[in-house]
Amino acid sequence: MKYEVKQITELTETEIGHILQLWDISSWNSMKSDYFRTFFKNSTFHFLLDADKNILSLIRVNYDFVLEVSGTQLPFAEAVGLVAAQKKKGYGAKLVEYFRDYVIRNNILAIGFCQRELRPFYEKCNIEILYDKGKTVKERIGAEWVDAGDDDILIFNVSEKTKEQLNLLSDKNNAYLITKE
Repeated sequence: MKYEVKQITELTETEIGHILQLWDISSWNSMKSDYFRTFFKNSTFHFLLDADKNILSLIRVNYDFVLEVSGTQLPFAEAVGLVAAQKKKGYGAKLVEYFRDYVIRNNILAIGFCQRELRPFYEKCNIEILYDKGKTVKERIGAEWVDAGDDDILIFNVSEKTKEQLNLLSDKNNAYLITKE
């Protein structure tokens, strides 16, 4: 198995097709490569590949992610879209291990989010979880701030100070997803 990181411009048509197939999001299934590259322009893709360079698992890293917490803007690399080609083979867990090592080695501040049912997976991967803190992250939909929809925040690599700030999130102290115009 091989760990590989690719910029959006380095992805082949075949890789983009395979990524979309693995993600299996109906509204994205017919996405063309040019639009994919534009849509995910501030992303990198982390892969676990077999000897024939087939994708065993992947994570997309969104570099266009800023949370505002108590008036302070905190930019992060957001790990999203983790998927394995086959379940229960350890491919996802191995990729998470490689990814965490990569962001620590490269001093990249990285977080992720998960639903409650995925907690056991991330616990098994020894990823620190800020339980129920994902519920405090709000995103703007039209004129309203709404719950972003995740239960937990995953800590891949952040400073102790930032972790403390995230741990203080509550119903009365929300984080707000800041979108760039």
